[in-house]
Amino acid sequence: MGQGVNFIKRSIEFSKELILAVLMALLFTFFIVSHNKIPTSSMVSTINVNDHILTTMIPYYYRDPAYGEIVVFKHEGPDKLESWVKRVIGLPGDEIDIREGNVYVNDVKIDESRYLAREGISDPYTGSNHVEFPYTVPENSYFLMGDNRTQSQDCRYIGAVSRDKIYGKGWIKIYPFNQISVLK
Repeated sequence: MGQGVNFIKRSIEFSKELILAVLMALLFTFFIVSHNKIPTSSMVSTINVNDHILTTMIPYYYRDPAYGEIVVFKHEGPDKLESWVKRVIGLPGDEIDIREGNVYVNDVKIDESRYLAREGISDPYTGSNHVEFPYTVPENSYFLMGDNRTQSQDCRYIGAVSRDKIYGKGWIKIYPFNQISVLK
């Protein structure tokens, strides 16, 4: 009888430890770090199709996104809420303009040489669904663009993204393994 009771006690202890470990992992995933697989080429060459990144939520608990940061936000897709990854170009109240393929924030051409393949590739969208430039970023919103400007559906098309939709900062590229690096 003693052996059966010991087995039950060990099983209960193991179950408690397992449940605690699962809860800790869930809390970690929901509030500290998440994993994203990149499905599109909108951030090439910084982040390529099928790359995997870790996103940290910690910075945006105590501050807002800053110029040049890679952010992850929720966007209402055709069938579901999707996570999109883009770079912060404009903050609330900024005036964004695109002239001769270059981006201007508050009438100053921004230097994007560290993440764009070349200058002069940032064109506004044309057609019925697009943002008119110059564009003033609404209060509590951010203007985000992909690094692969010719292939990125971004704020030039969808308009500014509300702060409450931005949930994390792109932190580390973790796959492919030979390209592990901190995202800049």
